[in-house]
Amino acid sequence: MWPAAALNDAALVGKEPALPSTICASLPATLTTNSRSLLDDSVDAGGTNSQPDASRIQAAITACPSGQAVKLVAGNSAQNAFLSGPLTLPSGVSLWIDSGVTLFASRKPSDYQIAGKNTCGQTASSDNGCQALINAVAGNNGVYGQGTIDGRGGAVLTSGIYANTLTWWDVGALSKTLSSANNQNSPRLVQVTGGSNFSLYQVSLQNAPKFHVVTSGVNGFTAWGNKIQSPTLAYSVAGYNCAAGAMPTVSGTANTTRASTCFTPDTVKNTDGIDPGQSQNVMIAFNHISTGDDGIAIKAHSTAAVSNIQILHNRFYYTHGMSIGSETDSGVNNVTISDLTVDGYDVGATSGFRIKTDDSRGGEVKNVTVNGVCVRRVAQPLAIDTYYGDAYGSSNALYPNVHDITVRNFRYLDTTGSSRNGTNAAIDLRGYQSLGQTLPASNITLDNVVFDSTPSWVTTKTSYAIPSYASVIMGPGPVSFASMLTSASGINNFSVIDNRSTSATAYDCSAAFVSFPSSNSPI
Repeated sequence: MWPAAALNDAALVGKEPALPSTICASLPATLTTNSRSLLDDSVDAGGTNSQPDASRIQAAITACPSGQAVKLVAGNSAQNAFLSGPLTLPSGVSLWIDSGVTLFASRKPSDYQIAGKNTCGQTASSDNGCQALINAVAGNNGVYGQGTIDGRGGAVLTSGIYANTLTWWDVGALSKTLSSANNQNSPRLVQVTGGSNFSLYQVSLQNAPKFHVVTSGVNGFTAWGNKIQSPTLAYSVAGYNCAAGAMPTVSGTANTTRASTCFTPDTVKNTDGIDPGQSQNVMIAFNHISTGDDGIAIKAHSTAAVSNIQILHNRFYYTHGMSIGSETDSGVNNVTISDLTVDGYDVGATSGFRIKTDDSRGGEVKNVTVNGVCVRRVAQPLAIDTYYGDAYGSSNALYPNVHDITVRNFRYLDTTGSSRNGTNAAIDLRGYQSLGQTLPASNITLDNVVFDSTPSWVTTKTSYAIPSYASVIMGPGPVSFASMLTSASGINNFSVIDNRSTSATAYDCSAAFVSFPSSNSPI
């Protein structure tokens, strides 16, 4: 699935994880998927039998010696499914899901409830109510195998006020339509908190109720060769061409009375692919990601800075793109993004590469290199904005300071039939200038950045102009919209230095866009 140049990348030598060498326990599946590759509702209807495999999987994990793994395997009569609520993976112990085997998540919100927090399976002012399906502490361990973890985001809930009425994703939609409760309390698939050296290797993660993979405070995280997708074909149709009335309500009057039966990435809110937060020494390579929010979002919030992040050879499909932020208040330093493909499928809130922050959660973002990116069908191919969500003047006074960002060998392609060609593809360059602070987005280098046609500038509700308070260096390679930049130079504290000296060939994207490698993908 990858060209030889990617597979032979010197930056990856010796970095690929290996499957665990010692198995402490092999657990056979006792459940079987149906023709849609799901579990029949009868398995856990009414909230009974909601997590029949949780206790034996957890018991095996708890008894497993450090340095070994619990392996989930098919049953003797071709059973291929497990059903569980939250599992805890301690330092040193790994989980291996064998090829052809699926670990399904309980659809009973009370199974995930964190005592004393907001109610899991409902919306609230914060989203702290649910445990993840897999809760891990890093320690030379991980989740491995060519099997699948399925969060059942499109399945009808079996407890709480929306029992037998809404799905996890319908609850997510409520956070858009209930103005007084704008956070969804839904479980993540994998949460890794603290410790060192955790691997996510060759796993398919799909249909997460919320984020797929999140790390927090981890030193040494590798995500390699995974397929991450929400929704799959089991909860959608080919091309995401859902019929009217079948999808969640995401604007206007809130829906609390019917379960949706078809979903698109636009209607599975906050299902980010991989969010490395507050973490250092991160390698994310050879992943295919198609989700309802950011493909990858680097976040640095409160507790620790993010540093030494390598994002190499990844393919994004229907996502919001590659993001740094929105939380950057503890600092982001030394990020390399290389050989990235982003296909936005013409959705509204989608980007290629963006840095998004504001003074409610801002901090220093520096030493970021983006080199070798192919983008098409997105609203904002390139964006650096310190007023994310139109937030400014926050009492938090966490001032965003973005500088020393290099974008090189970046190509935006017009695509036949796309609504995001030409000026409908917009760019955003806006530094910070509020609360008595002036922090320009400085030393933004554009080197061999080529769009098939001239884009436009983004427009937002915030009164601060775009572009403004930013300094751009062009070159030595070409910048196809150079005249657009130079014509804005000298206005609103926006400046351009022209160091172009070569006419390099635009970055080659002829083999960049390939199909999502799964038979259960709608695209």
